[in-house]
This record gives sequence, structure tokens and C-alpha cells, in this order.
Amino acid sequence: MGFLTFRGGVHPSEKKEMSQDQEIKVLKLPDTVYMYTSNHLGAPAKPIVEVGEKVKTGQKIAEASGFISANLHSPLTGEIVSIEKMVNAASGRKDDVIVIKKTSEDDWQLLPHNDDFTKFTSEEIINNIKEAGIVGLGGAMFPSHVKLMIPKGKKAETLIINAAECEPYITIDERMMLEKTDEIIKGIEILLYASGIEKAYIGIEENKSKAIKTMIEKTNGKNIEIKTLKTKYPQGAEKQLINAITSKEVPSGGLPIDIGVIVFNVSTTYAIYDAIINGKPLVERGASLTGEGVKKPGNFLYRIGTKVNELLENVGLIDEENIDRILYGGPMMGIPLPNIELPTFKGNNAITVLTKDILPKREDFPCIRCSSCVSVCPIGLQPYLLKKYSDTRNYDTALENGLMDCIECGSCSFICPSNIELAKSFKTAKKVVRAMKQRRG
Repeated sequence: MGFLTFRGGVHPSEKKEMSQDQEIKVLKLPDTVYMYTSNHLGAPAKPIVEVGEKVKTGQKIAEASGFISANLHSPLTGEIVSIEKMVNAASGRKDDVIVIKKTSEDDWQLLPHNDDFTKFTSEEIINNIKEAGIVGLGGAMFPSHVKLMIPKGKKAETLIINAAECEPYITIDERMMLEKTDEIIKGIEILLYASGIEKAYIGIEENKSKAIKTMIEKTNGKNIEIKTLKTKYPQGAEKQLINAITSKEVPSGGLPIDIGVIVFNVSTTYAIYDAIINGKPLVERGASLTGEGVKKPGNFLYRIGTKVNELLENVGLIDEENIDRILYGGPMMGIPLPNIELPTFKGNNAITVLTKDILPKREDFPCIRCSSCVSVCPIGLQPYLLKKYSDTRNYDTALENGLMDCIECGSCSFICPSNIELAKSFKTAKKVVRAMKQRRG
């Protein structure tokens, strides 16, 4: 049987067996949470609470401040104890953080909700998703309501649910499909209703056979079709997923809606269900705590804003001297943490702890122009050339050669026999280009 896929890509060791069979455990409420106002892609949310104010679980504490922005809600019933600056590992900058101390168990402030979502209009559903502060939970943290606001002149024709979960080690989306099957299917029906699209596709990699079987059984007779994908990284990248399922290509610099497609991560779909049916804003999510550096890898439901060290207490760390790095996310696109006393984000689908045994120090060598990076680039770029242009600050030529189309998946770095960290160079170059563009206005 042939599985759907895309051109290029790599096959890193999957390592999913470490947590694949571990049922999701609900963690106890933390004593304190730390909520970045930049908990999404786009402009930071604006705080609407003051120090000393009492808040309920689910109460809005910061308001979206732009079109690409998202509301923020309290994950605890407690008191605002400070609004301070903390390092944001993703950007390297200090961001505003709202600190909330728990004063009691959950006393929820819910949004309007209804078991029968058709009692809402599609506009009301999109507005409720916006009010709930839901963003992409696969890691991108793009505000979900924006995807449903179809620009004038565009038409949404295909809904794709991203359940590929191609990053090694991470298994939370797979567990969500096994344990929250009915809720996710209801979430898909809500998205179809809100978008006016007639049919949805769920893309799942072949290494999740139980989830594929369960989803096929539960969607029987519904306008939802399961598409089995070849296990290959980065199969879960939005453009590669769309290409594998529809054979269409998102144009350079374009968006999925330009070809009539909208994509939602499977855990995001569950969050949309929870908001519309139960009235719960996005204050908690699932994550895999995994890697050779933890004693008992597993999957957990936790309150957003919990510090990483508190999450890791639930799985235990091995000898700290043998730990190489701790990442927000997985080993291919994860963000190395400067310390573990930083808070979690809405987009944290995993904390991965890697050891020195797994990541031995490698000496890097000059590029030998073997073109391995070209053969695996899922976008069809020439990474070795982009590296040359980026290193010499020849940004105009780098842009002409597709620098901004790079999805930073790291496939080129993974395959490079000279151990050159190509993707890291491209991330830096893209930041420089964006900064130059901002300065020019």
C-alpha cells in the first residue's frame, strides 16, 4: 500500500516508543503560573488586570491588541501578584509576564457554550474561538479565528486536520486521537460548520496505526476522510501536508487559503471543541515530557504558564551531568532552554530532554558541495548556497534564492555530512532581514 507524501525530507530515529503507550495524566494545579503576553504569533496581548486583583479560572487577563493577536486567560483561580519582565526563550527578548498565584481550586468563568453548536451562527462560533484565545497548538501559535476569517475574494474548499506529528519523540497528538476521539471529531464538525467547507481530511503518519484504526472506525459515515501519510520528517509542516493530501502547492510567500485550504492541528481542534461545547478558554493543553534524559517519559495535561522545572518533576531527570540540552518541543525544531525555570507557552506540545550520549559533540567541517541538503529540502531550495549568502551578508541574493520560503525544519542540518548547522544560519538571516525591513518602514 502506498502512503501519501512530499518531495525531500529525512528519516530521523522516531523514538516515539518512549511515551507512545503512556495514557495522558492530568497534573495537579500549580501554585503559580507565569503568562507571557506574547503567548501567540503576532502583537502581544494587552493586560487588563492589575496587581492585587482576584481572578477566576478562564477569566480574560489580557486582550488581543491587533488582527494577528490572541486573548489570554487565567489558568488558575487566584490573585495577580505581579506583572514583570521575563526572558522569552523563543525570541531571546524579555516580555511582559502576568504572574498569578493560586488561592483555591478552580472556580471557572466560562464563555457562552452549547452542546448543540448549530445553535450558534458561524460568525458566533468564530467570535467564540477568538474570545477563547485559541491558537495553533502544533507549535506555530497562529490565532485560530484568523484562519476562519476568509479574506474577500478567497474561498475555503478543503479542511485538513494535521495529525502527522512528525517530530521524533512527541506523542501527545497520537494520545489525544486515542483518548479524545469523539471530542476531536465534534471539533472537526464545528470547523466544517463555521467555515462552510463540506469535507475534512485527517492526515496521520503510518507509524500511528492505533490512531488511524480508531479514527477510521469513528468517522465511518461522516464527511471526514482519513489520509495515511508516509512517516517522514517534516510531513507535518503545513505546506508539505497540503501537498501530500491535495497535490496542490502553496505559492511562495502565500498562504494555504490562496489555494482554498485551511489547516488545524488535531489538539487545536480539541481546544475548539472544548471552547464551543464546554465554554472553556484555552488555559490548559497536553504535552509529551520525554527524551533519554527523563526517568519516566509520558503524556500530560497541564496548565499553561507552569514552569518547565515543575513539569519535569513529574517524570524525573537522570544524572544532570549527562544532560546535553532541554528543549521546548522536539529535537528537530525545538528551542533550547537557557534554564528550566522558564514558563510554558500555549504552543508547548513537548519538553524533550536529550543526553550527551544521544548528542555527542561533533566537529564541523567545510562544505564539500555534496548537495545532500538540496536533495532533502522539502521546499526545493539550495541550502548550501543560502548559507554562503547569509554568512557573507548578501541578503538580497539570499532573498532571490528563497531565504524567506525556508520553513526552518532542519532537514538540511540533519543530513549534512560536514555537520554544518544550516538551519540555524537561516533563522538568524531571516531575523536580520525582518529587522532591516522594519527599519526601512
